[in-house]
Amino acid sequence: MMKRIFGFFTVVIAIYSVSSCQGRQSQQVETADTVKKIQVERKTADTISIVAVGDLMLGSAFPSKVNLPPDDAVNSFKEVDTFLKGNVVFGNLEGCFLNSGSSSKCKGINPNNCYAFRMPDRYAGIFKKAGFNVLSVANNHVGDFDSRGRKNTAKILDSLQINYAGQVQKPSAFFTVDSVKYAFAAFAPNENTVDIRKIDEAKALVASLKKQADIVIVSFHGGGEGAKFEHVTRQTEIFYKENRGNVYAFAHAVIDAGADVVLGHGPHVTRAVEVYKNKFIAYSLGNFCTYGMFSLKGPNGIAPLLQIKLNSNGDFIYADVVSVKQDKINRLTLDQSNAAFDKIKSLTDIDFKGHNLKFENNRISVVD
Repeated sequence: MMKRIFGFFTVVIAIYSVSSCQGRQSQQVETADTVKKIQVERKTADTISIVAVGDLMLGSAFPSKVNLPPDDAVNSFKEVDTFLKGNVVFGNLEGCFLNSGSSSKCKGINPNNCYAFRMPDRYAGIFKKAGFNVLSVANNHVGDFDSRGRKNTAKILDSLQINYAGQVQKPSAFFTVDSVKYAFAAFAPNENTVDIRKIDEAKALVASLKKQADIVIVSFHGGGEGAKFEHVTRQTEIFYKENRGNVYAFAHAVIDAGADVVLGHGPHVTRAVEVYKNKFIAYSLGNFCTYGMFSLKGPNGIAPLLQIKLNSNGDFIYADVVSVKQDKINRLTLDQSNAAFDKIKSLTDIDFKGHNLKFENNRISVVD
């Protein structure tokens, strides 16, 4: 009798063991499939999209409202709004937000010949609606109306939750999009800005940001202005007796310190691009949307809209180039001739011989 009972329990235990083993195997397979699925999803999520454009000034009410566009700027981005979509949408804010006041830089000068820009406060909402979430305030025009203009601009951008940096009071900013933590810093050679010419200090700031963020974006306002300054010289650039920085040395230095992408503006023309240590550099993004006193002749009237893709390590994958153009009547429109893309290619071929980049179908990528 005892033998039969013992035999029964032995069979039950054996069946349970087999069933348990099969369950664990099934669970392991399911777990492996789940991990694989998560890895695939994460890989997709880890492709970071950065849209970058150059100078932005939608119209200045100084010295009079004559310099405001007839539609009050509401249609400034209508031709390109479908392209202004990404984890980060960046531009250079070439002026301040301020409803009234005169500029000290125009004392003794005919105001109609003075380049001082203040956009009405309400124009800030146009940037927000268009999709911009990161703006550089490191340039020579954000301070056109002194501390009053700078403070009001900061107040408005804060209220709209648009990230910005580049003034001495705010050299950098942190923000998170889709679980990725970004740091942004901006530099220029102008008063009250974080100085592009102090490269060691720039490196220290960027290294500090990299310890706190997944992706570090650096922008700079530097170099000479106009068609005579299309090339990256790799030397300090002097314009109107002003030291405008060595943008090549600066860009390489901040990447050495931890920057993942470097976005340049200031020359008002399109310049070459470079990939250094797998990181993307745009040396000048030109005049993107600028109304009023800006010269739009020749190369000043074309610019790229870059749709940059990075991997989770911040390494460059590719950039699609949407070429745009401006004139005084039609303002910002798409350029079917792709002049900005062609300009980037030709300048990169000249300035960075042996660059190992492929320019094809309006896309910039690394040669395999």
